[in-house]
Amino acid sequence: MKAIIAIFLVLGMTCCTSKSTQPNLKDQIRNNEYFAFTKAKALDIVKTGFNAGDGYGEVWIRDYNTFIELSAEVYPQETLKENLRVFFRLQGDDGNIIDGFIPKEKAKASEGGYDYIFTDLEPNYAGHKNTVETDHETSLVQAVYKYVKKTGDTAFLQEKIGDKTVAQRLEWSMDFLSNERWSDQYGLIYGATTADWGDVQHSHPWGVYITDDTKFCLDIYDNAMLVIALNNLMELVPETKNKWEPICDGIAKNTMKYLWDEQNQKFIPHVYLDGSPFPADFDENQIYYHGGTATAIEAGLLSKEQIKISLNKMIENVKASGAGSIGLTMYPPYPEGSFENKGMYPYGYQNGGDWTWFGGRMIQQLIKYGFVDEAYEQMQPMVKRVKENDGFFEWYTVDNQPEGSGTFRGSAGVLYKAILMFEDYAKEE
Repeated sequence: MKAIIAIFLVLGMTCCTSKSTQPNLKDQIRNNEYFAFTKAKALDIVKTGFNAGDGYGEVWIRDYNTFIELSAEVYPQETLKENLRVFFRLQGDDGNIIDGFIPKEKAKASEGGYDYIFTDLEPNYAGHKNTVETDHETSLVQAVYKYVKKTGDTAFLQEKIGDKTVAQRLEWSMDFLSNERWSDQYGLIYGATTADWGDVQHSHPWGVYITDDTKFCLDIYDNAMLVIALNNLMELVPETKNKWEPICDGIAKNTMKYLWDEQNQKFIPHVYLDGSPFPADFDENQIYYHGGTATAIEAGLLSKEQIKISLNKMIENVKASGAGSIGLTMYPPYPEGSFENKGMYPYGYQNGGDWTWFGGRMIQQLIKYGFVDEAYEQMQPMVKRVKENDGFFEWYTVDNQPEGSGTFRGSAGVLYKAILMFEDYAKEE
């Protein structure tokens, strides 16, 4: 009996969905000054364009995926679709999707070092692809899904771009991952060694291209993104279900088989295909990935009990690091020198920086799974700093100081959506 009681204490009584214990939580939601400010600010900055933020010239699909619903509040459907069309027009001959696009006149190697991509289908823009990542294809599928669900414009799926419809191009992008990024040994997709959801690999001073030094591995973020995308694809295009459902189910099963550490109730950062790039005495599994875990929850891979345990661990990590929110990328960060890119120092950028862009997604999932009290509490530092800093900064230091672009639209998008979810909850009888 004592053992059973101990187990419940460890789990924090997580066998049930959280019940609201805060007095008048719905009133707090309705009257939250930070919610009102954040919503208004989000609408203001999304009106000014589609690039990731004021520090970037490109429109990136991994960013657009997280604010296309917000953009739909202020832009006509045609404008939203045209951005999506550009990604399809610049799609590779093997089905791959570019990372981002920029006006042709600005596509100069000296300005960014990218190998720009041009196609006959796209007269106005050049593309580029960060090849160490494998979330461009999945991000585009998710963005189209969000667009269609938001607008009801199912006709877009049958629109022809070149010799293929949008629906066919979506499936083609999934074929790219299953053909070119697939590990037969594990039944999962792989990418380069990056920090959690990041797009900077361990080797090379910049780190955005696959090189001879790249170490390929499996990670939770990329595979969870694929599960989400395949489920979106099958809902949008039901005739694809026979092909993709068994593959999707297999990815979900293998993700938990190979990447979930049952004993420690966390995801293993990387399973390497040909050896780790890090020293033999470095225990990478001590690192807890916040962003990948949030994405896994969105993919439906974790139970309610596991979600609560994950949240508790994130809160512990925030306290231990001194960070401002559960948007903390990971804890502990990789040691100094683990990445050649100088910006990837401990608690810098994607190596332990605090990103609302992913913290906001965790908030959404907490609301979805019934942990509304917890979501509300963890949301406060994120919206409070929007008002205090008068903007949506790209990331925050471990002592909660803003860094990077001050109009980071991805952060605006995820916070805006989370606030709408809170407001929907507050309307319930």
